[in-house]
Amino acid sequence: MENASQLTTLLSAPTLSPASILDHDLNAPDVAHLDFTANNPQLLQAELRDTSQFEQFVAEMLAQKQARVGIGGYFENRVIYRRSEHFGGAGESRSIHLGVDIWAPAGLPIYAPLAGTVHSFQDNATFGDYGPTLLLAHELEGIPFYTLYGHLSRTSLAGLSVGMPVAAGAQIATMGPYPENGDWPPHLHFQLMTDLLGKSGDFPGVCAPSEERFYRQICLDPNVLLRSRHLP
Repeated sequence: MENASQLTTLLSAPTLSPASILDHDLNAPDVAHLDFTANNPQLLQAELRDTSQFEQFVAEMLAQKQARVGIGGYFENRVIYRRSEHFGGAGESRSIHLGVDIWAPAGLPIYAPLAGTVHSFQDNATFGDYGPTLLLAHELEGIPFYTLYGHLSRTSLAGLSVGMPVAAGAQIATMGPYPENGDWPPHLHFQLMTDLLGKSGDFPGVCAPSEERFYRQICLDPNVLLRSRHLP
């Protein structure tokens, strides 16, 4: 898609300075890439349905890397979604992650990287889903695009209204604790999209392998905004 390529170029430009999405510097030495694919042998023994044990597993991964914050996941083919029927069903299971996850303590403030407006929000409360979710609408040189923030605290949705303006660098949410964040170890799911496909308050954060080519045209690399050296 031409708009996707043009938008990636615009967002990657050194003249554009996105605000930090967290107070923590994502280029700091205490940030590490976390691998949730089948290439990580530790996952074979991990108990992922029990969220408290899953949280401890994430903490151990971070400790091994001497890190406080974990990051990664863009188009990663993950095995962790076996913990929830939300990603399975009768058809092909979903396992391709469409955004970037930032694993950090609950309660951390989350900021808008760019100015925009509130597109929509809702609590996607199914086990394994996003929990409280916020989508912002943006525009750059006439090209519309959207950012999604999942696994928030429930209080993050209080006082929001569709169309509400949001300044770059403004606090928009806090990282949610489990179980209210969709019952995950605390983390932010951050996603960048050129098209919401008519959806509101929600958008797929994981797709089936057969859908990967389609979603690659819509879900851009969030690192054009995060600009973390710990991501490819």
